[in-house]
Amino acid sequence: MRLTTDNKFKKLIVIGDRVLIRPAKANERTETGLYLPPGVQEREKVQQGYVIKTGPGYAIPMPVEEETWKSSDEQVKYVPLQAKEGDLAIFLLSGATEVLYENDKYYIVPQSAILMLEREEEM
Repeated sequence: MRLTTDNKFKKLIVIGDRVLIRPAKANERTETGLYLPPGVQEREKVQQGYVIKTGPGYAIPMPVEEETWKSSDEQVKYVPLQAKEGDLAIFLLSGATEVLYENDKYYIVPQSAILMLEREEEM
């Protein structure tokens, strides 16, 4: 499931371990039947939505070495996130930040606030 085919989010860069999520509608159910019951959504402790874009992951500190022959512009390395574009994410609303982008509501969520992912694996 590719949600970014219109390149609407091409200009957005998600930083670090954060994920951009489009909230699912209250009664939206996946093909496998996963959905949050209305009682859970009303209490607003958890929410569900589709992963639109992910950050690069957790930065790994580079060892400090005084070797003059190495180039000084070495790239930062990252541990990648588990979340991938198109995943359905169940996440804690308390850890999320609500944002408006082109008049649509999204959440920026750190991976640590994501409780579960549902992924449509291609066989």
